[in-house]
Amino acid sequence: MENQKKNNAPKFNAYWIYGVVITLLLGMSLFGGDNGFQNVQKTNISEFERFLNDGDINEVIVINKNLAQISLTPEALNKPVHERAKSTNFLGQENLKGPHYQFEVGNLELFQLKLEKAESNNIAFRYEFRTIENRWLDVLMSFLPIIIIIGVWIFLMRRMSGGGAGGAGGQIFNIGKSKAKLFDQNTNVKTTFKDVAGLEGAKEEIQEIVDFLKNPKKYTVLGGKIPKGALLVGPPGTGKTLLAKAVAGEAKVPFFSLSGSDFVEMFVGVGASRVRDLFKQATEKSPSIIFIDEIDAIGRARGKSNITGSNDERENTLNQLLTEMDGFGTDTNVIVLAATNRADVLDKALMRAGRFDRQIYVDLPDLNERREIFKVHLKPLKVIKTLDVEFLAKQTPGFSGADIANVCNEAALIAARKNKKSVGKQDFLDAVDRIVGGLEKKNKIITAEEKKTIAFHEAGHALVSWLLKYAAPLVKVTIVPRGQSLGAAWYLPEERMIVRTEQMLDEMCATLGGRAAEKIIFDKISTGALSDLEKVTRQARAMVSVYGLNDTIGNITYYDSSGQSEYNFTKPYSEETAQKIDKEISLIIEAQYKRALDILKKNKDKLTRLAQRLLDKEVIFKDDLVAILGERPFEENPSESKKSTNIKKPTTKKQTQKE
Repeated sequence: MENQKKNNAPKFNAYWIYGVVITLLLGMSLFGGDNGFQNVQKTNISEFERFLNDGDINEVIVINKNLAQISLTPEALNKPVHERAKSTNFLGQENLKGPHYQFEVGNLELFQLKLEKAESNNIAFRYEFRTIENRWLDVLMSFLPIIIIIGVWIFLMRRMSGGGAGGAGGQIFNIGKSKAKLFDQNTNVKTTFKDVAGLEGAKEEIQEIVDFLKNPKKYTVLGGKIPKGALLVGPPGTGKTLLAKAVAGEAKVPFFSLSGSDFVEMFVGVGASRVRDLFKQATEKSPSIIFIDEIDAIGRARGKSNITGSNDERENTLNQLLTEMDGFGTDTNVIVLAATNRADVLDKALMRAGRFDRQIYVDLPDLNERREIFKVHLKPLKVIKTLDVEFLAKQTPGFSGADIANVCNEAALIAARKNKKSVGKQDFLDAVDRIVGGLEKKNKIITAEEKKTIAFHEAGHALVSWLLKYAAPLVKVTIVPRGQSLGAAWYLPEERMIVRTEQMLDEMCATLGGRAAEKIIFDKISTGALSDLEKVTRQARAMVSVYGLNDTIGNITYYDSSGQSEYNFTKPYSEETAQKIDKEISLIIEAQYKRALDILKKNKDKLTRLAQRLLDKEVIFKDDLVAILGERPFEENPSESKKSTNIKKPTTKKQTQKE
């Protein structure tokens, strides 16, 4: 209780002094009169002359040559005409001595002549000229410019040092302090490993690190050493930061969290100073964990793209980090966790054993992991009881954990927009369509000729993919504009770990089916196949120059997984080889285009029927393809459990025109 009272006690603030000084100055200016009477009535020169001639005035005092204050006689105060001049102070005392009236004199010489004339007419009164100085105000005004300059300087210094809220970095002299947030037993961190679905391998590695800190003797008794650090690597949205939050909730040791950009500052040497301060704090509270998110902000390879040749501030920060993690005399129970999706650009010295001993790859979730992730994100939603989570996992291949969370949230918003009481299966399907394809634009103006072209284009994709063995069969096609697309198609591919040559060729042929259909039906081609051409060109180039799947070029790859080739200004092959690569890419694409033409020519009537149904319905599904084309002849035992739905990037005229 005593500690709570101490914490609730008001803390001293320098602004209190400023407030007291201002209050005193205002009080002195407002209540600084001789008698404390403030109710002095205003009058004018005409009334003054009348009062003077009636003998009501006892005293006239001219202050600073412009303001005349009039005091009445006791007899005059009893007259009804002067009723408004009566006043009392805060003690209830009546104002008898005055002043009772005041006015501006205007021309001082004329006013003095009037006073002298009244005196010569034997009117009994006194007059006096006074000069009054407000010394406090004069002193304040003399120091005001200096006060303003000091105030502006303090404001600018606090803004440059990260705000005036106090604490580390709150003042200019603390700018070199670490900005890391500390999570310990006094901080309520609710995220645990139970909230991290999937990622079983990564969770196992991370849990072992937490166990190192909880039970170090279990490992050191056999002569082992606690790892210095672990690097979480993976695509965006896969749960790297979420794993770090779970560590903060599970470890029960001090956890320092910050971003790589927190070390960056406009002043020289600040980054290295913050690194030193961070590890000093972590060592004082050891055993502890430091988590640096987006470490590539300071961990990029040294000496790259350093045009000026000067000593880069970022490199100084990295050098200090390397020294603190594993330098001469570092022997502390501090484990460093870091996360990045650009491990290829990190410095080799940072990646070596003894600094980041473990690299934990956090990959995109597979089917089973997506099912577990859906279960986590469905908990706060009101869904129907018959919702099939397995089905949802199949509809989202290639989705990260963040994407799945977005799907669940979007489905809830769609259901609410339709005034539903629970979220159903169709809401999730609409959410997937909305996220990947964009919002439907049924009011977009499209001519009948353009709509027919789009229908045959999408029908060509559907027919070719249905008749090829390794192409992904179609699930849904629409010619309703969505996002920047005028048409879109949804496919059902297998989730393969490796891809063979015939599989890539079949996919390229199906992708070119749209342009081939336009050529056969209209004997013209349009700009609507831009994304199709982009996709097949990328696949063909990968076959020739990356995967070594071309007989002419041979078993050679020009791919650099280390990422160092991006700093080179030359290609890793000669001009002669470049010509061969370009020629082979063209041959592969043209061969698949001719193959698509042959397939569509043999099935021209089916293509026409399929496009016509698409024009009538605007959206067709797998059942429509089965009714027109029949079952796929090469499917032996189609197993739905091994398949999932993917989205093909839509091809549109609008997209091409933008390019």
